[in-house]
Amino acid sequence: MKRDKLPVSTSSAAALLRRSVAIVSLAAIMERADEALIPAVYREVAVAFNVSPSQLGFLTFVRAFVQAASSPFAGVLASRYDRGLVIALGTLSWALSTLAVGLASSYAQCVFWRAVNGVGLSIVVPAIQSFIADSHVESARGAAFGWLGMISSGGSVVGGMAATYLAGFVFFGLPGWRCGFMLMAVLSSIVAWLVHVFVVDPRSVQSSSSSMGGGDLIRKPNVRGGGGGGGSIGSWLTSGKAWAGARQVVRVPTFQLIIAQGVIGSIPWMAMVFLTFWLELIGFSHGQTAMLQGTFAVACGFGSFIGGSVGDRAAAMTPLGRIYCAQFSAGMGVPFSVLLFCLLPRSTDYFFVFQFVFILMGLTVSWNAACANNPIFSEVVPIHLRTMIYAMDRAFEGAVSAIAAPMVGLISEKVFGFKQERTVGDDDAANATALSNGLVVGMAIPWLLCSMTYVGLYWTYRRDKERAAVQWAEYAVTPSTDRGEREDHHVEEEGGLLLQVDDGQVPLSPVIELVPSRRRD
Repeated sequence: MKRDKLPVSTSSAAALLRRSVAIVSLAAIMERADEALIPAVYREVAVAFNVSPSQLGFLTFVRAFVQAASSPFAGVLASRYDRGLVIALGTLSWALSTLAVGLASSYAQCVFWRAVNGVGLSIVVPAIQSFIADSHVESARGAAFGWLGMISSGGSVVGGMAATYLAGFVFFGLPGWRCGFMLMAVLSSIVAWLVHVFVVDPRSVQSSSSSMGGGDLIRKPNVRGGGGGGGSIGSWLTSGKAWAGARQVVRVPTFQLIIAQGVIGSIPWMAMVFLTFWLELIGFSHGQTAMLQGTFAVACGFGSFIGGSVGDRAAAMTPLGRIYCAQFSAGMGVPFSVLLFCLLPRSTDYFFVFQFVFILMGLTVSWNAACANNPIFSEVVPIHLRTMIYAMDRAFEGAVSAIAAPMVGLISEKVFGFKQERTVGDDDAANATALSNGLVVGMAIPWLLCSMTYVGLYWTYRRDKERAAVQWAEYAVTPSTDRGEREDHHVEEEGGLLLQVDDGQVPLSPVIELVPSRRRD
């Protein structure tokens, strides 16, 4: 049956999208803040539970590994259900587990609740990334992901600095680091409520001129349970349909190469969880350490935005521009790692030198996700698989790179002679040297290999991008009954900011018109 065109006003659609993106970005900020808590108080946790660096690293490992293992399911969940609801539930989950870590009375309890924390993070991250990709046109996605990286790094700054600063105090007999976890739990719960109430999934926004008075937007949650074509999430998962997208994603050569470099390239970032511990071993105070960590996080945030913008410009100049930028950024990690951990004097007298190096390092080594990986992911699979590709990225990269933190701890202990009993002494120079050696091994070598791995994209990227465009064109005209999903819409588009409607995407122009797709005979 033919239906009339349904006009959607640009102003209401743009306002709705801007509000949703802003609140989702707030969730990303809180996610990064939550990740920064444990590394910021490694020294205090080591003393509280009498654990070694490898055991501290295991706290990061178990969170990252569970997050990676849960990511495919999270991708399926976010692909089928309203992403606002998915992000809200994930945020609430990590809030409760963060509270539990702050109340933990043993190392074993910390490990358990860090694992639960990984489940919450696995649900949120892919949903946020696909949400941002769906909300921007291809030529602006680098800057969009860069902006997301920059503002979310504010979470790392606030979370890390606040936790480090609070660790030096006692509140009502409670150690300050525990209070930091409790505060994060409260704030995350508030953000979860905001996301649930105010965020509208671009896929779920439809026009309803007949019921809303012409051109207003309403929210129609993308939940298909109990009705036609729906069923329970359990039966849908076991039917095999849920994992067809995952199988399609992992067969894309460009995805395989980015995963390969990501597995290697994530190791330095996971190893950095020891930075706070290392700086304190050198002799920097809690305040100085928080300042240095904050400086690096802010520099990484600006670097992410710069890298995303440079990647967009490079892509406009040459189809391989994003890859050039990514290789440069990964390669810069090698000299900065050697400079920071091997060449700089380990003395608090060089505070401003450390700060300057952290600024330069943060501005240059943080480009890859924004300038290349995330934008390329959105281009090499059909639109309906975007959430899945981000989830599978987290699954593969996170599972392997999770070993970085305990690996650095073990190298520091077994190879370079780190001794746990020294951590409470006045002279930590020997431990600082051991940890420095472990960090340079865990950062410089992986960054070099990461830069080299990008070479393969010169042959696969353009071919996979063209294939994805063809696959989406075929998917968009396939009758909904043939693929077990709701009817799609053909979209007439002109350019501008992107709005996704059902499984299609539309740039916001003076009027967005949705036309029901023609079914094939």
